Amino acid sequence: MLKIAWHTCYKHPLKENHRFPMVKYELIPLQLVRENICEEENFFNPTPISEQNVLTTHSKAYFDKLCALELTKKEARPIGFPLSNALVQREKIIVQGTLQGAVHALKNAVSLNIAGGTHHAFSDKGEAFCLLNDQAIAANYLITKKLAHKILIVDLDVHQGNGTAEIFKDNPKVFTLSFHGKNNYPFKKEISDLDVEFEDGTEDDIYLTKLSQILPKTIKLVQPDFIFYLAGVDVIKNDKLGKLALSIEGCKNRDEMVFEECKKNNIPVQVSMGGGYSSQLKEIVDAHVNTFRLARDIFF
Repeated sequence: MLKIAWHTCYKHPLKENHRFPMVKYELIPLQLVRENICEEENFFNPTPISEQNVLTTHSKAYFDKLCALELTKKEARPIGFPLSNALVQREKIIVQGTLQGAVHALKNAVSLNIAGGTHHAFSDKGEAFCLLNDQAIAANYLITKKLAHKILIVDLDVHQGNGTAEIFKDNPKVFTLSFHGKNNYPFKKEISDLDVEFEDGTEDDIYLTKLSQILPKTIKLVQPDFIFYLAGVDVIKNDKLGKLALSIEGCKNRDEMVFEECKKNNIPVQVSMGGGYSSQLKEIVDAHVNTFRLARDIFF
């Protein structure tokens, strides 16, 4: 059964002028039900992540200060959101959704989180709307519990997964692959195990050709027994924070390629949604919903 992490906390606890396009988290599940892609039984409601599981990935000093809302102005500014208890609680629930989703994927081949993809969170700091790194925490959980032995993180958000790269830079059990815009945030890149950069305005053909060449080779090289996929739709042409130019269909083909590789190699995959900041809200929601539709159609 397709399992999807969702919770009413995804109604983002921010003032109205900060919320667009965060409202997508409210609209995606409605669209999934409206299009009969999912039913109520497909959704599960995560509870907040435990401190024990967070500390496999983040420093206790950072996590304690974050939970107590005691980050200095200098530490909080790069996050980009005004910090609040509600925001921190939301992040804890999102991270638990990814962790539980990873466990569901071991049984069901695939699971998805309506939010997540907080790949700019480092081991000791938050950045760019990311407080805790959901897929990094879930990856460390699987390794700690001996539920996986070699993990591949496929990050196809338009921005480099700099926090994820930093967290796993010395960990041979996790291989980080990032496709991203060369001239986009973060302007100081970390070093992933494999970084693939694209020039501004890159369209479907170039992007999908690279992915079709690199992803199968990487899977063959790494031999992962679990994959985390960050399916950001900020690669599409109208995205306000991206500089690539994929079409909606190209973005859909990208997701299909990843899922088909996972299925062909019998590797379970957890998916987090990542970025999507098109000036047209419908375009964001449609691009994300394609990911869920493909997961259902390919695996079930």
